This record gives sequence, structure tokens and C-alpha cells, in this order.
Amino acid sequence: MEIVRGNGAKKLKKKFNHFITTKNLTTAKMKNSKFTLFIFFMFELTAGTLFSQWDPIVRLSNNAALSYTTPNVNSIASSGSSIHVIWQDNRGGNWEIYYRRSTNGGTTWENERRFTNNTGASYDPSISVSGSNVHVVWYDNHQGVPDIYYRRSTDGGNNFQSEVRISNNAGNSWRPVIFSSGSLVHITWTDERDGNKEIYYRRSNDNGANWGTETRLTNNSAESSLNSVTASGSSVYVVWSDTRDGDEIWFKRSTDGGVNWSSDTKLTNNTGNSTEPSISVSGVNLHIAWRDFRDGNEEIYYKRSSDGGSSWGPDTRLTNDLNQSFSPVISAQSSLIHVVWHDNRNGATNYEIYYKRSVNGGASWGSDERLTNQVANSSSASITASGTALHVAFTDGRFGSNNPEILYLRNPSGNLVSIETVSSEIPESFSLSQNYPNPFNPVTNINFSIPKSVHVKIVIYDLMGRIVSEVVNEKLSAGTYRTDFNASHLSSGTYFYRIEAGEFISVKKMILVK
Repeated sequence: MEIVRGNGAKKLKKKFNHFITTKNLTTAKMKNSKFTLFIFFMFELTAGTLFSQWDPIVRLSNNAALSYTTPNVNSIASSGSSIHVIWQDNRGGNWEIYYRRSTNGGTTWENERRFTNNTGASYDPSISVSGSNVHVVWYDNHQGVPDIYYRRSTDGGNNFQSEVRISNNAGNSWRPVIFSSGSLVHITWTDERDGNKEIYYRRSNDNGANWGTETRLTNNSAESSLNSVTASGSSVYVVWSDTRDGDEIWFKRSTDGGVNWSSDTKLTNNTGNSTEPSISVSGVNLHIAWRDFRDGNEEIYYKRSSDGGSSWGPDTRLTNDLNQSFSPVISAQSSLIHVVWHDNRNGATNYEIYYKRSVNGGASWGSDERLTNQVANSSSASITASGTALHVAFTDGRFGSNNPEILYLRNPSGNLVSIETVSSEIPESFSLSQNYPNPFNPVTNINFSIPKSVHVKIVIYDLMGRIVSEVVNEKLSAGTYRTDFNASHLSSGTYFYRIEAGEFISVKKMILVK
């Protein structure tokens, strides 16, 4: 395993020691000062601070060939502390699928494993995990035309069973996507057996041991492709891009585990092309991100449903720059919604990975965070959340333009519990309360009040002034709020939490005892 320390992760541009008393820790006057805090601020608090929230980049593949994650598809999946990554690779002169896992939350990684080994070419893998069951699909032409293949592990990735051919017809089958929920496993893909591109579906209700018949989900003279699938219990949801009425996003659902399906629902309706949808679900709340050209350039848009797809809210534009944004992947964890994509706002030939999140179920969104910063291209990112941590896998060309490799990023506290409104009554002034309990292990509450609508940022520092977590980074309306800070990834010690809300700044001390 190789640690790659990028520009943002390695630069310590300013280093200074600063004694401050509690009366200096807030722009408002604080009375009854009782102690002096000694903080070393070692990082510039600029846009580069986001790198201090993410661990150093880890290189997962290392060879002279080409390695790619699948764009707009889940190439990474997690269950507890087990993280699984899948990709395609031509190091042996033939395109094969490779796999790698971590069993300690991404801290260390086992050796990569060759997942396929045949004379045909294997492409576009997708992965899903449910408990100790790991499910992988890809398409492969080793038996003639491209078809969909599947393998599973029932012991968390220790061993994988033989491949199963999911599609078997004279037409091309490609770009499969898989999602598992309990013992139900769902696969969707694009299929050309009918003379044009249609979306097909197949399911297993026993963790992939047996498979039902194939189901044709679309039936029109246009082309349907770039599908995404998710599920919650017996409800299954599929989105795709369709040209029957211009390039638009369409939706379909099943409420009985994939046996019967609703009619198609058109989710977008504009003059620009809408494509590359990604869908995620939490309970009955559905979240979709996609690429859209309505504004004259490629941007990432978002839409949500709070009733399982019966009705949908308006489109929300997530990116707003003059360049191109591609291949979003979305992940919903309760009210925390995470999106990653790649775009070239920093140069026409320089694609980077960006991240954005919502802490209130998609009602509002934080600012864009740039996760990579290299002259070479970074692309095809996917994201998964496990516990308090976020995990991202992507393709990166920093080791040579003809040698893209698979890289991994982790934010140990990126999936913290979101903000809760304590009171919508307008407070008289800004305030930051002492966390409770304090000392704590490992979760504590932080309350704060804002008398007007303002962008609020709350960051946790260690004694060396390093950012160890960002718990709030959103524009909020006037009111009193509470957010939980989970320090399960940190060691015992003294930490500081700092709020910045407009011109209001305040810092307080907290003690973690494990």
C-alpha cells in the first residue's frame, strides 16, 4: 500500500504559536475567564483546509497498464469496517476485473486479487455489499457477444464463488449495475437484443444463489441506457437516460421486490440533454443526481422524492461553473446526502474530483469541495458511507498519462449525524454553547444560535491546530441548532471546536476520554 500525499495534504504554509485566553476566543465579550488555551495553528485556513479533513490518498493499483473505475457506477462498497473496491485492468494484455478490500475501515488494504481470468475482455464492474455478502457484476465477451456476469462472496470477500451468466442472448448486454438489500439482489443493465438499447432487470431473493427470469423494463423505439438501481426492503427503484422525448431521465419502481413494475415516469423535461443518473434511497426518501446540459454546459443536477417516488420535488442545480461536470454518484445515509463527480473547472484538460453534501435530506447543500489537486486527470469517482466515515475510489493519472491507477480517499468523520433544529424562534444574538456531555466518549452535543440566515461552519481541531473534523458547513436560517460530534475515530485528549457564522467567531474546549 502506498500513501500519496497530494499538494493540499502536504503543505504547511504557515506555522505559528499563539497564546489565547477565553476572552479572546469570541468576537463577543466573554466574562469569567478561567483558563488559557495554547493552540498551534499549523494550517492555512483557506480552501485547502478540506484536505485536512480527508486522510492521505492511498494508491490501490500499481502497475504499468491501464486501470479504470467505472464512471457513474458504484466501484466501492462498504459494510461496517469492510471496504471493497472493484475495477478493470489490462496489465496482462487483456482487460480483466480486479478486486481489493480493507477489513479495518480503509486503514490498511489486502493485496489486490484478479477477479476474472479468461480470453475475452471484461469491463465496467459494479459492486454491492449486504452484511457478509459481496456481490459483483460486469460484462464480458469471452463466450461471443458481450453478456452480464456475476460473482458473489458469502464470507465478506474471503472467497468468491464461480461466475454466473446473468444475460444470454444474441444482442449486446453491457454496463450492469448491482444493488443488494437484505437477501434481495438486483441487477439492471443495457441490452440490445431487441434491435435498440433497452433496460433489463434480473433479481435474486436468496443472496445470489438462484436467479429469476430476465425482465424488460423499457419498451420503446428510442434508446434507453446509463441505468442506476437502488432498493429499500421490498421497494426497488430504477432510473435511466432515454431518448424517446429528447435525452431525459426516467424512473420506474417496484413495491414487491421486483416482481411487478410501475409505468415509466419522466423526471426531467428541458431542451438540454439529461443523462448519467445515479439514485440512492434512505427509507422512503429517494435522491437522484445526474448530468445536465440545459445551461449550455454540463452541470450536476439533483432531485428528490419523500414518498418513495410517488411525487418529486423541483430540480436543484448542484454545480455552477463555466466548464463541464460529469459522472455523478450519490449516496444517501438518513438525512446526510453525499455526491461525488469530476469536472474541469480548473482547466479544460484537467479533471478533478469534487464532493458536495446535504445535511438535511437534500433541502439545502454545502459548498463544493475539491478532493484532488493534480495536473493530471482524476475521474470516475464513487462514494460509500460506513458509520461516521466516507470512502471514495476513483481513477487518477498522476503517475503518467498512459498509466491511470485506482486511488482511495477516506474522511473518518464525513458521515456525522446531521444538524437538528432545537428552536426556530429567532435568538437575540449569536452564541456557541459548551458541548454536553464534557468530558465525553465518544459522542457529544454542540448547540449554537444564530439570529439571522448565515453560512455556519463548525470545525474541530486537535492541540496542534490540525483540523480533525468538520461537523457543520451549511447556510442555515435564524434559530437554535444542535449537532452531534462523534469522535470514535479519535484518541483521548483535548480538542477545540470553532464556529464561524458571518463575522461571529467563537472557540471552546472539549475533552475526549476513552
